Amino acid sequence: MSKYISYERLTSYRQALHQIPELGFEEVKTQAYLLEVIKKQQSDFLTYTTWKTGILVRIEGYDPVKTVGYRADIDGLPMNEDTGLSFSSTHQGAMHACGHDLHMTIALGLIEHFSRNRPKDTLVFIFQPAEEGPGGAKPMLEAAEFKAVKPDEIYALHIAPELPVGTISTKPGILFANTSELFIDLHGKGGHAAFPHTAEDMVLAASHFVTQLQSIVARNVSPLDSGVVTIGKMEAGTKQNIIAEHARIEGTIRTLSLTSMQEIKGRIEGLLRGVEEGFRCQASIDYGSNYCQVYNDPVLTESFMEYARGSESVTFVEADKAMTGEDFGYFLEEIPGLMFWLGVDSEYGLHHNKLNPKEGALSTAVDFMIEYLSERVGS
Repeated sequence: MSKYISYERLTSYRQALHQIPELGFEEVKTQAYLLEVIKKQQSDFLTYTTWKTGILVRIEGYDPVKTVGYRADIDGLPMNEDTGLSFSSTHQGAMHACGHDLHMTIALGLIEHFSRNRPKDTLVFIFQPAEEGPGGAKPMLEAAEFKAVKPDEIYALHIAPELPVGTISTKPGILFANTSELFIDLHGKGGHAAFPHTAEDMVLAASHFVTQLQSIVARNVSPLDSGVVTIGKMEAGTKQNIIAEHARIEGTIRTLSLTSMQEIKGRIEGLLRGVEEGFRCQASIDYGSNYCQVYNDPVLTESFMEYARGSESVTFVEADKAMTGEDFGYFLEEIPGLMFWLGVDSEYGLHHNKLNPKEGALSTAVDFMIEYLSERVGS
C-alpha cells in the first residue's frame, strides 16, 4: 500500500486506462481520461498543455532554479488481449501489453502528490504518445509546446515482468539498444502451381532470404558487440495452388552500437541484391521507425543508484544491457537523465497477450519516486 496515494485510486486509474488502449497518435480516449484526472487536481501552481494526443503538465516550484522532468508513454499495442481480467481491453485489436497503463498511472500519482505538496523547483510531467510506433519522442522534442517547458534533467521507468514487485533496476550508460523496424517487399511473377517454370516464386525467395538473414549476426557483427535481427511476420500468396508473386517480410533490428546497426543494414541490402539476382525479382526495403539507444547519464544514474540502495521503499538490483527498444532515448540525447526497470512479477512477458503485472508495483513506484523527486526538487 502506498504511503502517499490511495492504493484504491491508483488501481482505479490503471484499470480504467487498461480498458482503453489506443495505437500511436490515436490516443484520444486516453488523453481525455488523463485530462479528466489532471483537472481534478485543485492547484494554483499546476498548468497543462496538449501536443497532438500527448499532454505536458507543469507544476511550478515556489523558488525554482531548475526543472525536473518525468515521462510516461501512453499508447498500446495492436494485439488482442487474452488475460481474462475483469477490466480487459474493450478495444478489439489493441492491448496495453507493454505496461503503459502502469506508466501513466504512476505519473498521475506523482502529479496528485506534488500538486498538493508544492516543490521548490519546477516539475514537468510528459505524457508521450506513439512510443510503440511510429515514434512520438522525437517530434515531441521538436514541438514548441515541449520547448516551452523543457526540463534540465529527466526520468522514466519501464515495467519488468521478470523482476519481483518491490524491485527496481538500472545501470549507467547504455541500458536499451539502438533499434530499427524492417519492412521488405519482394515482387516476382505469379503463376499456376503446376507450371513453376513459368513463374518467379516469392515464397521461395522470401524463405531463402529469411534464412540468409541469420548469418548476419553470426558472421558480420563483432563477437564483442551484440545484435539481433528478428523476423516477426511474413506474408505471401493467396491460395495453395497459386505461385505467389509477392511476399512481405516484417521484422526488427537491435544493436548496442551504431556501427553494428550500419553494418547490419548494409549486409541486409547486399543480401537483397543477391535475392533479386538469384530469384529474378524486385525488392524494396523500408526501415520504418528508428530509435536510438537509451543511454543513462552516468553521473545522475550513479546518484540515483546510491539513493535507491539506501531506500526503504525498494530493493535495488543493478541491471544489465538489454535489446529492448525505447524512444525515450531521444530525450536522453538532449537532456541528462535515466530510465529504470520496475519489477511487476508477471508470468508472461512484455508484448504478450497475457501480460498481467501485479498492481502492488504501482505503490512501490509512486512512493519511491515521490521520495526521490522530492530530493531532486526540494520541498
